[in-house]
Amino acid sequence: MKELIETIVKPLVDFPEDVLVKVLEEENRVTYQLSVNKTDMGKVIGKQGRVAKAIRTVVYAAGSSQQKKIFLEIAE
Repeated sequence: MKELIETIVKPLVDFPEDVLVKVLEEENRVTYQLSVNKTDMGKVIGKQGRVAKAIRTVVYAAGSSQQKKIFLEIAE
């Protein structure tokens, strides 16, 4: 899943080397924390959050077969 997030986000940003995905696993949930360069935040979030929502939709759909809930957080 980490690779999927990186594959989606890296082409969107100007600094793909700054894309970092951290994984926090708990017993019934997995949280992916996405961080990008400050100047790329707008590109990842998009107008009215549309890009971020689309990324979350793809990640949630890909993880729907897992028994754990999946969350994607976008942080600086």
